Amino acid sequence: MRRAPLFAAAGAAGLAAVVLSHPGKPAVGKPTATRTAASPQPSGPASGPTANATGTATGKPENYGYGTLAVSVTAANGRIVQVSVPQLHTIDSYSQYIAQQVVPILRRQVLSVQNANIQGVSGASYTSAAFAYSLQSALAKLGMK
Repeated sequence: MRRAPLFAAAGAAGLAAVVLSHPGKPAVGKPTATRTAASPQPSGPASGPTANATGTATGKPENYGYGTLAVSVTAANGRIVQVSVPQLHTIDSYSQYIAQQVVPILRRQVLSVQNANIQGVSGASYTSAAFAYSLQSALAKLGMK
């Protein structure tokens, strides 16, 4: 019984060490933006589609700890009509499996909200954040911030 507090304190210290050793990656919850330019979650009226935006653009490839991905967006008359991931390279088969499950969910979120202000997928926060960054890059190329 006297060892329980000691083990709890050691566990908490270990968890803190792991979290603090990865400052560039979000530990839990929603992904946090560590960039100052091209934040993945714009706000205000400028975040919606531009009335004239038409075309296809591919965002900057994003490294996310489990691989690299890039998002491609097709817009017609200011509406996002297609979202794809033409570049997806993962470090292992499990990461590939997760990405294959997550990308269709993220795609539906984009088509629903018509901007980069997506919710992401719980349990796939790194993939969701990389998707959002690349998506924002593609939308910026189309003039759809």
